[in-house]
Amino acid sequence: MHIFKNEKKFSILFFVILAIDILVKLNLPSFPYRYISKPPITIFLLLYYYFNTTEKRKKKKLWVTLGLSSFLLGDILIIEHTNIIFFCVSLFLFGLAKIFIGLRLSHRSDFDIIRLIPFSIVLFAYTVFIVSLLYNSIKNFFVPALLSFFISLLLMQFAFLRRGVVDRVSYLYVFFGVIFYILCESMMAIKTFRLDLPMQDILIMLLYGISVYLLILGIVKEHKIRNDANTS
Repeated sequence: MHIFKNEKKFSILFFVILAIDILVKLNLPSFPYRYISKPPITIFLLLYYYFNTTEKRKKKKLWVTLGLSSFLLGDILIIEHTNIIFFCVSLFLFGLAKIFIGLRLSHRSDFDIIRLIPFSIVLFAYTVFIVSLLYNSIKNFFVPALLSFFISLLLMQFAFLRRGVVDRVSYLYVFFGVIFYILCESMMAIKTFRLDLPMQDILIMLLYGISVYLLILGIVKEHKIRNDANTS
């Protein structure tokens, strides 16, 4: 268990596991190999969180545990993304995971609404761009895809609003983790519904792995610099 208490050693182990999964995806059949190589990515992050979190609120620990568990189940089902049932259930699970992580990132401290407006405009413009790009190809998946992007943008806002409430290191880890996740999600949508992209399999898995890694490390590193409004 010592390796889970050492960030440097854990990080090396995590990215070795991620690299192995990418190699398996590129060179071996999905069954049974990816069902062996992919789950450890999330399982190891769950163990790292369990051994390192100093969070005293049980509800926040529960949100992270449920979020990572939903990611894990979604990861397993999305391996067979050509199966329409598995694909739909995995979308639902990834949506749940983002909601749970968003609940963990949320806080009740005051924030500057003026600062949020330009950020929200950028997020809206990005959503319009992706939706317009996929609109003619997405067909029956338009509503689920739009809902999935909407939840991702809410998660992005939760991450953005942590600025000034938590320490800078934790803020940046989580913020860039969400950015990488949205890029991964966008590439996956373009690949699935529109066209193939250069190095898409490597980039999607790499972005996904980095995103959940940054999210969990950012949450573990979190130190409040301003208390919630109801506890100040």
